[in-house]
Amino acid sequence: MIVVEVAGQALAAAFNMLWEVLWPLALGFILSAIVQTLVSHRAVVRALGSDSPRSLALATIFGAASSSCSYAAVAIARSLFRKGASFPAAIVFEFASTNLVFELGLILLILLGWSFVGAEFAGGLLMIVILALLFRWTLKPGMIDEARRQAEHGRHGRMEGHGEMDMSVTEGPFLRRLFSGRGLTAISHNFWMDVTSVWTDIGLGLLIAGALAAWVPASFWQDFFLTSHPVLSQVWGPLIGPVISLLSFVCSVGNVPLAAVLWNGGISFGGVISFIFADLIILPIVDIYRKYYGRRMALYLLVVSYAAMALAGFLIGLLFQLLGFVPVHHPVVAITTAPALNYTSVLNVIFLAIMALLGWRFLRTGGPAMLRMMEAPAITPADPSAHQHHEH
Repeated sequence: MIVVEVAGQALAAAFNMLWEVLWPLALGFILSAIVQTLVSHRAVVRALGSDSPRSLALATIFGAASSSCSYAAVAIARSLFRKGASFPAAIVFEFASTNLVFELGLILLILLGWSFVGAEFAGGLLMIVILALLFRWTLKPGMIDEARRQAEHGRHGRMEGHGEMDMSVTEGPFLRRLFSGRGLTAISHNFWMDVTSVWTDIGLGLLIAGALAAWVPASFWQDFFLTSHPVLSQVWGPLIGPVISLLSFVCSVGNVPLAAVLWNGGISFGGVISFIFADLIILPIVDIYRKYYGRRMALYLLVVSYAAMALAGFLIGLLFQLLGFVPVHHPVVAITTAPALNYTSVLNVIFLAIMALLGWRFLRTGGPAMLRMMEAPAITPADPSAHQHHEH
């Protein structure tokens, strides 16, 4: 009975968090699907042909508008690199597409509040600047050439089909493109492609967060995060945050519930931010880097990414502390509050209905076949069937 009760507490905490973040998660994916429908990969590649500040700025903007799960972001970055984007621009695009996106900000807002949203986006931009500088100072042309040769081998990672798909609708006025049959089909496909690519990570993140919230005593976290040493904790948090993320195997927006639990436990404000940034250095993704770009580049990306994440988390934490924007540690309400008849429940029902309509469109227009392509090896552009869509 004790085991059942403890397991029930963990599942209840996980479900409470899911119910709180359901509508903002759906809204974020819908906005992302609309943007992906209106912006083509070809336009992105043309803008990212160098590692100039302009190209890196455009990579950041396009990445933030092209929301993806971490695995899909890595696959898309390699696809852009193979099609002509510079390596730094492709990696910046990848980081922006997981750290500067709609749904991440909305979930942070619901679970942790405005301060974390501001720090995530300001810190994300700072991290990209640090990453770009590290690339400029340390990335040698020979390493890029070696990575390109390895990338051309086309070794299979995850979400290969996702990386090659381009369902954009680029002809005609904005509203006509958006509400045309082809546009609505592309939105439904982009939406469900993103949702199905992250629901495993979201589910895993919620379950881990629920288990940690229910089973690990607060005293353990307080000792681990050095909460009794205010100065040391400000340094230790950003250093250990990415390491916890690396070992958790949870990526994309799935690590936000776990971040909430760590914040409850006493990790520093900057530690939360660096933890969220670190979804692109979890061990499975480092292994995909090895397949895509070779062992040397995988190790290089791990080291420079960790340095950029930890430094950005520390600096943004220090800045927000000086500005007085860091909230006082307090229990995250979403973990302990059961669903009730309130605005959250009403919005959840509305967005579940919208998701159902998009699902209906998705099923009627070849969506399941498209999903099977997501995990398939990338289709070469010479294959004319690669990007066909039904418009029923």
